[in-house]
Amino acid sequence: MFNRLNLVLFCLVYHSGNTSISVRGKNGVNVTLTCESEVNNIVHTELFSESEEIDVCQDEECSVRVFKEGNCDVVIKNLSFSDAGKYYLHVYYTNDQTELKRLIRTYHLHIHDEITVKTGEELKMSVLLSNADKVEKSSSGEWREVWKRDHGVWSNRLMDTDGNLIIKSFLDRDAGTYRVLDTEGEILITLTVTESGTESKDKLSFTDKDKTEDTEQQTKWIVPVVVCLVILAVNVISVIIWRHQHRGHTQVPVQENTEPPHIL
Repeated sequence: MFNRLNLVLFCLVYHSGNTSISVRGKNGVNVTLTCESEVNNIVHTELFSESEEIDVCQDEECSVRVFKEGNCDVVIKNLSFSDAGKYYLHVYYTNDQTELKRLIRTYHLHIHDEITVKTGEELKMSVLLSNADKVEKSSSGEWREVWKRDHGVWSNRLMDTDGNLIIKSFLDRDAGTYRVLDTEGEILITLTVTESGTESKDKLSFTDKDKTEDTEQQTKWIVPVVVCLVILAVNVISVIIWRHQHRGHTQVPVQENTEPPHIL
């Protein structure tokens, strides 16, 4: 590991350029901070956020989260919203044994993501970073502020808790795009929120309509059949009752005796 003290051994340190680079990355994937330089004889690479120095493994074969790749690029693995913000890359290199130079790159890392939420569920957005100044929401192209650092939330349906912006019970009107801005107006996070129940509701409405139509069609032929069965049953019962009432009045024919009378 390069020791900072070794830098003092060089006679002079030259500062080479300070270019701001915008970088966009997706939540949960990797992003590369390219140094965009062909410098050789690199002695050391350092990466700083706005609040701290970040350990950078100098070997791209490392399994750590931040490592140097290629000549002087730096890779950040498995991005999270908390990674959004400014970064400063210092690349120390030399052309001979007496002169040390430093290449400086400034990055603004903007992280985006998309999520779906069911109606009525709680939506927790971990977007209230320490460098966040405000959160805006747009569903029709017009941005509206929903949270401000010095004010908090602008609606009683929202909560600001432990760095999370929470919608207590998600409604379809809460769907849209949310963006988090820093004090300079730079975008830190863009989060697109959609309602997962919208398509299902459409399908459900269509299904219910079909069921209603099917029921109406069934009613058209079931009612006549039931009426016929009732009439038939009444007729059968009437016949049975009539036979039962007239059973005692039925005349049985008398057989004629064809044998001659016996003479005593």
